[in-house]
Amino acid sequence: MGRRVVFAMLGLGALGVFVGADVQRGTDRFVAPLRENDPTGLTGLLPSSGFRYYSVVSHVPTRTAADYVLTVHGLVDRPLRLTLDDLSRLPQTELVRDFQCVTGWRVPDVRWTGVRLAALLDAAGPGPAATALTFRSFDGAYDESLTLEQARHPEVLVALTMLGGPVTHDHGGPVRLYVAPMYGYKSIKWLGEIELVDAVTPGYWEQRGYDVDAWIGKSNGRDDEPV
Repeated sequence: MGRRVVFAMLGLGALGVFVGADVQRGTDRFVAPLRENDPTGLTGLLPSSGFRYYSVVSHVPTRTAADYVLTVHGLVDRPLRLTLDDLSRLPQTELVRDFQCVTGWRVPDVRWTGVRLAALLDAAGPGPAATALTFRSFDGAYDESLTLEQARHPEVLVALTMLGGPVTHDHGGPVRLYVAPMYGYKSIKWLGEIELVDAVTPGYWEQRGYDVDAWIGKSNGRDDEPV
């Protein structure tokens, strides 16, 4: 990446701070092809529609419609293997909700569409011993959890689109979880596996001190609860 491109990106980032969302959306379109192969790391400084990009590994493999599979297994009657096309053909739910990070930043009024997690649970048929879910990312490192009751909340989506288009790789695509009433670390990116289990296993950040029940406004004591 040449020096001129780097300085141009930094200029766009600074402009986005002063001008706002329209410039940020333009910056997203400019940066998206570069972010994947950025040896400098400087694209991480750009505002990108208000979202900040986090990963617990240095590289996450890319999945496409040709090779993406979501497995739902464990204490279920009917294990599922769902391709991106399979998920796209299921009834879709749209939500417009904020995305709230436990550290304090918030992106308002994000448009999400996807399959209600409750619908996938109905299709798989949780067994009588199932009380919780473990989610695993295809990054090979990140995992998360919900109780079965939490997973059935109507605002928990297996999300296929956000911000008016498919979930991008940087945002955790092609498929991620979106748990509207909880902080962002529950909305696991690069979703590859859902296992129904008999007890909650704390996820990656929860093993490092985060709250297992990540309700907005209750975990850090300062944010408003979602409406």
